[in-house]
Amino acid sequence: MLAIPLLVLIYWWPAAWMPMAMPIGTGTRNILACALFSVAALTDWFDGYLARKMNLMSPFGAFLDPVADKLLVCAALLVLLDMGRVNSLVAMIIIGREITISALREWMAEMGERNKVAVSSLGKYKTGFQMVAIPMLLYNGTWFGFVNFNTVGHWLIWIAAVLTVWSMVVYLRQAWPVLKGKA
Repeated sequence: MLAIPLLVLIYWWPAAWMPMAMPIGTGTRNILACALFSVAALTDWFDGYLARKMNLMSPFGAFLDPVADKLLVCAALLVLLDMGRVNSLVAMIIIGREITISALREWMAEMGERNKVAVSSLGKYKTGFQMVAIPMLLYNGTWFGFVNFNTVGHWLIWIAAVLTVWSMVVYLRQAWPVLKGKA
């Protein structure tokens, strides 16, 4: 979660409104944002891996980890949207799904049915595509003159958007019997 204000600060460094601040060029901002997001995503994955492997999971960690992931992704999408690097429909799909499924999971937990909307492999693939696409879009350049990260990132974020809708439909279908019976 600490990466979120840093990510925002990279793009809205006070040079524009604070004359004494050292200016940061666009290329440097892109590299810093890409590196920051990548490090945050990798350390989050590694933290989860270690927690599962060493059986060090806690209720607070189980709550905070997905919240931090969603906040980081949403913040990055809003930054990318502001810079014109991601389509608004993609941002709305991904952010809307995160809100919807979070609310669904909470409601299902209150009904004693949280296991019906547990994280699926489809949701993990969606997250994987997002976590690869977003740093590429933040970088917004060509890697060694060979791979255009902007183009690849756009394809991957659209794939993530399709997986986002698909996974949301799966979760809603799994929850439907409970929703229908208890609404």
